[in-house]
Amino acid sequence: MSRPNELAAADRADPALALDADVVVCGGGVAGTMAAVAAARHGASVLLVERYGFLGGNATAGAVAQFNSWQTANGRRVVAGLASEVVQRLTGYGAAGEHKAFVMSTGHKMDRVEYAPEVLKLVLDDMVSEAGVRPLLHASLLDVACDGRRIDSLRVLTKSGLLRVRPRVLVDSSGDIDALWRAGASFLELGEGEALQAATMMFRFGPIDFERFDAVPPSDLSALARAGFEQGQLARAALHCARDPYSQDGWFNISRLAVDATDAMALGRAEIEGRRQAWRAACYLKDRVPGCAAGRLRAFATQVGVRESRRIAGDHVLTAQELLAPVQFEDAVAAGAYPIDVHPAAGGGLDYQALGGDHAYQIPYRSLIPESLDNALVAGRGVSATHTALAAIRVMTISMAVGQAAGTAAALAAGQAPPPVDVRRVPTAQLRDALVKDGACLR
Repeated sequence: MSRPNELAAADRADPALALDADVVVCGGGVAGTMAAVAAARHGASVLLVERYGFLGGNATAGAVAQFNSWQTANGRRVVAGLASEVVQRLTGYGAAGEHKAFVMSTGHKMDRVEYAPEVLKLVLDDMVSEAGVRPLLHASLLDVACDGRRIDSLRVLTKSGLLRVRPRVLVDSSGDIDALWRAGASFLELGEGEALQAATMMFRFGPIDFERFDAVPPSDLSALARAGFEQGQLARAALHCARDPYSQDGWFNISRLAVDATDAMALGRAEIEGRRQAWRAACYLKDRVPGCAAGRLRAFATQVGVRESRRIAGDHVLTAQELLAPVQFEDAVAAGAYPIDVHPAAGGGLDYQALGGDHAYQIPYRSLIPESLDNALVAGRGVSATHTALAAIRVMTISMAVGQAAGTAAALAAGQAPPPVDVRRVPTAQLRDALVKDGACLR
């Protein structure tokens, strides 16, 4: 809920505690960081607001440790641009593995790049610093003031006290889309029989004898995963591991947590239960899985990895049918080939629809635009998409591509004359040309 009178009072109390920017990005995950970098490289003044003391979101705090699905099953690249630059910079630090195909413990095929989450923090620091982005870390959003259909200002709590931030364009990449929720924007509801996708607590385990671990046939690994789930030691029937490039450790994606991440009490309970699930899983790895006998649990992720919470009601709601067709959009600003991969709130399996051949899909610019606001965009897992469509486009590679598109569009909108700024006035042909010039894939 916006409170413009309180914001005005805060300004009168200390008018120095205010910042203006062409583009304010709320949320410094990989989507938000790419949005901030793209906007700054296109000439906008950019403020990046982040609650932690580092950037990366699920890629660092969530320790996902792998970027999945860069290409179609036939090997055609569909995600590039700033996302590729991230991997190149990780490689420069010696902190990324090779891009390669692999078979998950669930039997599904995919391609990925494994990386070191701690070093990714350095890479994102480098990118925002070089672009001239002003990072406002350790900053928690309090409320948002609107003037009709426009975001007027945000109030955030920082180590320096309360700060009022005034954007020309706001990009909400906070995952839970907290800024636009506080602005009173419209959101999509779950359909009948749908539930929020389960979250995951990643954990680090090692040392692992990867020669033995990787030699286990996928069918045998799947059988071990099912046995662990049936015995109650694994919360889902999976033994999904991303290798740490610096050691003989791996980051495991095994837990299953049914949670509404916008409920503070429920989120806290999920964090606690996630660590318990990780401990039980680590014990199972040590006792039963080849190559893991000498290992132990070394670390938990800083936070649970949330796959789904709020989804904005946008000018276009992207559907699974459009992804599967696939529909070619005139205003496409990103592409993807990740399958529809629903992690249900209960049970050990997945609801999985693989994409074969050269199948890729597109994300339209209209799905980034909140239907009820004129100077705001959304990037990351909160874009305007159905529950099932989000299960495909939520992954970090695609989120980086969408973030680049949102930041580029925000810079173009912020440069509009005369005011007021309207993100719908951004010529999609100009936006698409800029993205292609910057190395992005649009189909």
